[in-house]
Amino acid sequence: MRTFDDIYQIAIDRKGSAAAVEALLRTPLPLEELREIPEDRWLAMMAKCIFQAGFSWKVIESKWEGFEAAFDGFDIGRCAFMDDEKFDSLISDTRIIRNGTKIAAVRDNAAFLLELRAEGGVGETLGGWPSTDFIGLLEMLKKRGSRLGGSTGPIALRFVGRDGFLLSADVTARLIAEGVIDKPATSKSAMKAVQSAFNTWMDQSGRSLTEISKVLALSV
Repeated sequence: MRTFDDIYQIAIDRKGSAAAVEALLRTPLPLEELREIPEDRWLAMMAKCIFQAGFSWKVIESKWEGFEAAFDGFDIGRCAFMDDEKFDSLISDTRIIRNGTKIAAVRDNAAFLLELRAEGGVGETLGGWPSTDFIGLLEMLKKRGSRLGGSTGPIALRFVGRDGFLLSADVTARLIAEGVIDKPATSKSAMKAVQSAFNTWMDQSGRSLTEISKVLALSV
């Protein structure tokens, strides 16, 4: 496995300069700022990523104002205690994508965020989870959340500003090239190997998972 500096240099060679690489990097929000994000914005981002999965992102984005109105601004109390009448109205609401399973996921994830209040709150729990165990956070989201497995959970966390890696096709290709995995990571053992590699690169570079993930993608 190459060092982070070696992979960073490959990215520089591809993009033309260190400045070009740095211009494409984004840093995650610090815990203090993640704590300040309202619960409804965490739920809204989860919902957006769930509805975007397997669908046109542009369509979801164009209809998002309607989603906000239909789901009462993603107020977690209203969404968590959605009754049958409200659910049925959403199923026929043309302002949103009328997918019953995904509508139910919004309700279930609102209930999940209510549970996190007793654990310090969503910002504290999801934001404060150690980056060195990011795969543990993803596993928790998969088990306790609804439809937050696969790439949906990591993408939602990335968009809200939480540090993490995305196992895109390019990142996966670099991990395979470095001998970390031999195919896309789906097993627990493969995910542990991925986490170990990222932890090594964090130690070497002092950078976040978010930045390292992007550098890996730019190196392919």
